[in-house]
Amino acid sequence: MLSTEKYQEEFVAYLKKYSTLKEPKNLYEPIQYILGLGGKRLRPVLTLMTAEIFNGDYKNALDAALSIEVFHNFSLVHDDIMDDAPLRRGQETVHEKWDINTGILSGDAMLIMAYQLFENYEAKTFQSLAKLFSKTAIEVCEGQQYDVDFETRNDVTVTEYLKMIEYKTAVLVGAAMKMGAIVANASNNDQNSIYEFGRNLGVAFQLQDDYLDAFGDPKTFGKQVGGDIIENKKTYLYLKALKFSNEENQLKLKGLFNSVLEDNDAKISTVKQIFNSSGASDATQEEIKNYTNKAFLVLESLDISDEKKTLLHDFGNALMNRNV
Repeated sequence: MLSTEKYQEEFVAYLKKYSTLKEPKNLYEPIQYILGLGGKRLRPVLTLMTAEIFNGDYKNALDAALSIEVFHNFSLVHDDIMDDAPLRRGQETVHEKWDINTGILSGDAMLIMAYQLFENYEAKTFQSLAKLFSKTAIEVCEGQQYDVDFETRNDVTVTEYLKMIEYKTAVLVGAAMKMGAIVANASNNDQNSIYEFGRNLGVAFQLQDDYLDAFGDPKTFGKQVGGDIIENKKTYLYLKALKFSNEENQLKLKGLFNSVLEDNDAKISTVKQIFNSSGASDATQEEIKNYTNKAFLVLESLDISDEKKTLLHDFGNALMNRNV
């Protein structure tokens, strides 16, 4: 087994060889651009790591890992268009650097390219990967639609929100791990169990992201702290604060989240104060622990060594104790 950093290095080296620079350049340059912007590369690293967890060679999983990364970045290109986002990882978004039509078409091409990478596997593996990929891709789209719908709703429930982040974020983490297991020819039971491990960890990861958006350190978080508050996103923190607050603070929260204010600093400060005083911030941290523990429980059913279970346990803990 390699270290997380080493898997990351190996993947980035493989990604650099995956040149998309060809004609027409206005289709392929944006693809090269978004894939080169960096990021944590969490999902492909999980694919490579999982292949070796089940005694496979991580090198055989590089195309599956690349497929996951290409798909993830495709979804970001289209999400940025829908959100009219100016920046991605501190750089101009594709539709800003080029235009909206280019972003749509280059994104479409990336989705097809993600499927093409499975063609490098033999038929049985190809079929398993493609079937999982199709299921995951449609769930990600459903999650994105829920997210869009929630922007104009004031009656979103905690259950609905958890389903949204499961589809939009967590299923891709689960799929990344299951793809590694598929390439390594793990048993169906182990494939399904590692998917559940990844899915639960993915929900915890997104809840942690929500928490860090409000309470993270601006120096390490990598994006504007309070961005979700400014954008009036009804996160787990917000929903729990509504549930736990008195009537006065409920009305204050609803008012702040149904308006666009010039003084965002004051808005962020007031909302965070309510998140803390209501107990919503504590409840969010508890739910992060809850989903992390759900993931850890799944490890017991895996047919792998205790050493490898410990490695996955440590990885999950590191993910939940991050500040970026």
